[in-house]
Amino acid sequence: MAMSIAHLGPTGTYAEQAALAYRNQLNDEEQITLCPYPSIAQTLKAVARGKADVAVVPVENSIEGSVTITLDTLWQLDQLQIQLALVLPITHALLSHAPNLEAVATVYSHPQALAQCQGWLEQFLPSVELIPTNSTTEALQYLEQESSSGAISSLRAAQIYNLPILAHAINDYPDNCTRFWVVGQHSNNQVCSVEHTHTSLALSLPANVPGALVKPLQIFAERGINLSRIESRPTKRSLGEYLFFLDLEADANSPLVQGAIAELATYTEILKLLGSYNVVETKSY
Repeated sequence: MAMSIAHLGPTGTYAEQAALAYRNQLNDEEQITLCPYPSIAQTLKAVARGKADVAVVPVENSIEGSVTITLDTLWQLDQLQIQLALVLPITHALLSHAPNLEAVATVYSHPQALAQCQGWLEQFLPSVELIPTNSTTEALQYLEQESSSGAISSLRAAQIYNLPILAHAINDYPDNCTRFWVVGQHSNNQVCSVEHTHTSLALSLPANVPGALVKPLQIFAERGINLSRIESRPTKRSLGEYLFFLDLEADANSPLVQGAIAELATYTEILKLLGSYNVVETKSY
């Protein structure tokens, strides 16, 4: 059966590597098409509009934390659901036609990649201009014309675009990794007997209610359900109003979690079950 996987492009991004890792877990690799999109929001919207079957999008980096555009877009698109999480090790390289580091005046990359290498950049390229791009491969096309420019990207991107590697493993922490979500429409997430290890929720709370967050957190604590992550995001309606994203180390189909969600609904303004899924460690390509 033919299948399409949307991811942040162009070809050579870490999101494409995660999409390849997901494709390799499936049986009919020859019938699976990878579809690059220019932004994470457009990647998710492609699935919501039926233009792709699933999207592979970054949600959290071990150094820089959450990818907020992924969380914000998932909140907006009710028809999407998380099916799987993939953890991909990330090793950055500086690609450039410059003869040495001293000749580099400008460095392009995705804001997350720039942040993950900020210590290295401050030490070895303290005076360069840093220019954010939509992805780690977007600016590679300019390096041929701009000999004093560099881009932070992957070794795989260097091979694909035949670009020189000026420095490698430049991320500040060697155990750098990014968690990606595989997201599909609700109808594509088939019910099965497999027990899932994680569940993600998103909720909003009544405004100006003292201690409004306390009771939802107590609901999980009283049941011994561990929260592996809690993240707040502004509602974009009014200053000081927030949404909350929670990751539970439990299966949404378990009676314990179902009871917690039922009680949680009585305290929230809006409650969304983003999906129940397993987490898979994968490798770079």
